Amino acid sequence: MSAALFALLTALVAARHGAPFGLDEEWHRWSVQHRPAVTVALARGITATGSGPVPYGLAVAAGLIAGRGTRRRAAAAAGALAFLLLAQGVRYAVMYGVARPRPPVADWAALATGFAFPSGHAATSALVAGLLAWAARRTATPKAARFYAALAACWALAVGLTRIYLGVHWPTDVLGGWLYALTWLTAAGAVAVAIAPESDVRIRDAL
Repeated sequence: MSAALFALLTALVAARHGAPFGLDEEWHRWSVQHRPAVTVALARGITATGSGPVPYGLAVAAGLIAGRGTRRRAAAAAGALAFLLLAQGVRYAVMYGVARPRPPVADWAALATGFAFPSGHAATSALVAGLLAWAARRTATPKAARFYAALAACWALAVGLTRIYLGVHWPTDVLGGWLYALTWLTAAGAVAVAIAPESDVRIRDAL
């Protein structure tokens, strides 16, 4: 479902040559008009965790937590990092293929580079949140795992929303990033279940 929705959204954005939708413009306008200094500073702090070394460090940490034994931990950490890097590589291909312009630079409250769709911060943080949820499911009690997964999801949600609030992405860029990440996490879960059927319940629940 997420793959179909992402493909549909990508096709719609490409068909409009990147032009924003009405909802994009409304949310963007609201964000630009509601920016007290305190919330801008908070948004910048949150958005900074969605790119750079933080998400990659968290991906490695997720693998180290999920693995059992030194060798398996190293393999899990390498696998989690490889998964994130592969997803990022494909995302860049989609981003440059669609080549959607960002909102006007005059409206930005943070620095940004590259094209807009899908949002890199939104996709990256959601991918890492999925990895953290997987690690929690493998090692924590069910109640604790749900709590940690909820925390990770809230972080990814906050990162995505800050991209809209800071004016560097249209809302549909962020939605595209979330759908893109969910597509990869669903596919990874299916592959893992096929390889290790006994982990079916754990993986399904983690996603």
